[in-house]
Amino acid sequence: MILEMKVPSPGESIKEVEIATWLVKDGDYVEKDQAIAEVDSDKATLELPAEASGIITLKAEEGDAVAVGAVVCLIDTSAAKPSGAAPTAEVKAEAPKAEEKKAEAPKAAPAPATTYATQAPSPAARKILDEKNIQPTDIVGTGKGGRITKEDAVSAVPSMGTPTGGTRGSERTKLSMLRRKVAERLVSAKNETAMLTTFNEVDMTNIYALRDQYKEEFKAKHGLGLGFMSFFTKAVTRALQLYPDVNSMIDGQEKIAFDFCDISVAVSGPKGLMVPVMRSAETLSFRGVEAEIKRLALRARDGQITVDEMTGGTFTISNGGVFGSMLSTPIINPPQSGILGMHNVVERAIVKNGQIVIAPVMFVALSYDHRIIDGRESVGFLVAVKEALENPVEILMNNNPKKALEL
Repeated sequence: MILEMKVPSPGESIKEVEIATWLVKDGDYVEKDQAIAEVDSDKATLELPAEASGIITLKAEEGDAVAVGAVVCLIDTSAAKPSGAAPTAEVKAEAPKAEEKKAEAPKAAPAPATTYATQAPSPAARKILDEKNIQPTDIVGTGKGGRITKEDAVSAVPSMGTPTGGTRGSERTKLSMLRRKVAERLVSAKNETAMLTTFNEVDMTNIYALRDQYKEEFKAKHGLGLGFMSFFTKAVTRALQLYPDVNSMIDGQEKIAFDFCDISVAVSGPKGLMVPVMRSAETLSFRGVEAEIKRLALRARDGQITVDEMTGGTFTISNGGVFGSMLSTPIINPPQSGILGMHNVVERAIVKNGQIVIAPVMFVALSYDHRIIDGRESVGFLVAVKEALENPVEILMNNNPKKALEL
């Protein structure tokens, strides 16, 4: 029986996918549920599992755009599984080398080098070669008897900007559907929003102290690390409730305001940047945030993230600090109206109580759509985030860290 495998729908709004990679070859025997291909949609990369066991016949090439519901391969389910045999390809590949080496003819003796006398440069040529520190033995003379002429010496001197070594190759590859969609959305965000960025700095001293004090106990109790993201998520959801315009978006001539905080978190995956969503993050505890971020990050890393997990979101947090970024202007994730950029923590000289002290400081940036968020709201939001991060015990933990961390 010949089974036609069709492209399943990755989501309601997706009409076509692109064959990113075939994980099997035409004529291979595949097992039921074995991953046979990776397909790109404009939102995610998904694995395509075999629907049955049998011999596969591919009906699309890598890079082809295929409509949802179209046939991409055939599986002959009546074909018997080939009996296993020890691989011999490696042995066969090595055998010719040994024979070739054995039959290799003795190398001819190298021709004697041209003597310096036959390569003696003319006085004008010698002057040029001495100035450029070029050896006459490195040049083939074109003069009588192999003599190096002035023209030979001039030709041997590399001109400014002329490549004299290294490789200068290039490679052209087609962008994946996911990358093309990301590019389209980023250009759209730049062209269709009145994007502006405001900055501030956060003294991370108190958060470092809390993490040092409770991280081992937190990990022993919950099996999770106590990272920065839980503090930032709690600070952001509090600030969004104080400044609801930052948690809203434009739809045509209307404003949509949300009474929940679905926080998109930018994470790096094998196919590029993914932005899965923490639903109702304002209801999550520190442990809940850390658990959800770990779950989403692992699914993104393993290529298992779904379209539904990346759909929605009312505000985004992006942590460029993990890659060493000191400062950036993060770009809005449309149709959202705001994104918070975190950066690396560096010990800096700051003023406290009239004294210059050294403290761990992070620069933070809020990019926002000025069409819907005014300066008062944007600056107030970022100041609220700063205040919560600099006073986490009082503002984020209700003066009870152990209870907040569920210890």
